[in-house]
Amino acid sequence: MVVTGGVDRSGRERVVPALLWLIERLARRHDVHVFVLDYLREPTSYPLLGATVHDLGRVDGPPGLRRLRVRSRLRRAVAARAPFDVLHAYWGMPAVAAASVGRALRIPVVLTLDSGELVALDDIGYGLQRRWIDRRAIAAALRRAARVTVASRFMAAMPALGGRPVDIVPIGVDARLFPAVPRVEGPPWRLLRVASLNRVKDYSTLLKAMAAIVRRVGSSQLDIVGEDTLAGAVQRDAHALGLDGCVAFHGFQPADALGAFYARAHVHVVSSRHEAASVAMLEAACAGVPTVGTAVGYAADWAAEGRAVAVPVRDADALALEVVRLIADPERRQRIAARAREWTLAHDADWTAGQFERIYADAAHTSVGPGL
Repeated sequence: MVVTGGVDRSGRERVVPALLWLIERLARRHDVHVFVLDYLREPTSYPLLGATVHDLGRVDGPPGLRRLRVRSRLRRAVAARAPFDVLHAYWGMPAVAAASVGRALRIPVVLTLDSGELVALDDIGYGLQRRWIDRRAIAAALRRAARVTVASRFMAAMPALGGRPVDIVPIGVDARLFPAVPRVEGPPWRLLRVASLNRVKDYSTLLKAMAAIVRRVGSSQLDIVGEDTLAGAVQRDAHALGLDGCVAFHGFQPADALGAFYARAHVHVVSSRHEAASVAMLEAACAGVPTVGTAVGYAADWAAEGRAVAVPVRDADALALEVVRLIADPERRQRIAARAREWTLAHDADWTAGQFERIYADAAHTSVGPGL
């Protein structure tokens, strides 16, 4: 596997839990090596969850030169540990590097696009479709890949795929960490948002919605769990809206600590301008918490099947209204939560690993031509 990060040796801090759940399950039956492109300053290797992680060390320099250096470093690292049956690149930068390295070393490549690879949000500097050089690189990676996977129908319909066939493989969760437990009805009503504090998660819309919710239903609390990448800007916005007593910021929490937050939540809220899927929605669903979210990722996929409530992106009034409606209708809340939970348990981390094993087996028989 080729990743940018998310596999810290601690297994808890600065990790992507869904990625670790996949790696752990694959390593039970296969020889798994994880190549990390952009995390630790110096190269190193270490065991993790039955796999071996090879951090290639940071590469500095202008973007174009840096990309060439990353690709060269990855090629040397993979060649030194070959043979491999398949390279699996997770996210955009690994996709670009691995597609080239796989072709050079004649190793089939599976790409998983699970972030902003197919979108362009210029006003917040988000997405790999904003610059021609990145668009070209992603398009080349898509052409060279033996198989391409995305986690939602929402992503599979994106024009930037250029008609490339994809497999829809949700990146499932470890349901044992998010048990469904009885919860006390409000008030106070407990809302939950689990996501890093960054611009694509659109906390401005969420806080405006929260202010409207407080005005309409009174006693309510929003718990925000996630690493702050905006240097306190979201906290200052909450203060400006008079939400000091209604919003609590809990910072980054490891996956095994999240269950307690889901256990006391009545509604999970997603305000993002883009989600490739939303693992937090799966965690909430496992715990029996319904989601009201913007029409991206799983919220867009699930709304028609009654597994979530979807509203337009950047529409704080609509987000607030649907949360208030769900608070007022416990039977509907339970119905949505049950449908989402049933789907999520059927597509858990074990299911995901099995799907990728079948994809790897197919990709391993793909002929790969030489060249860069």
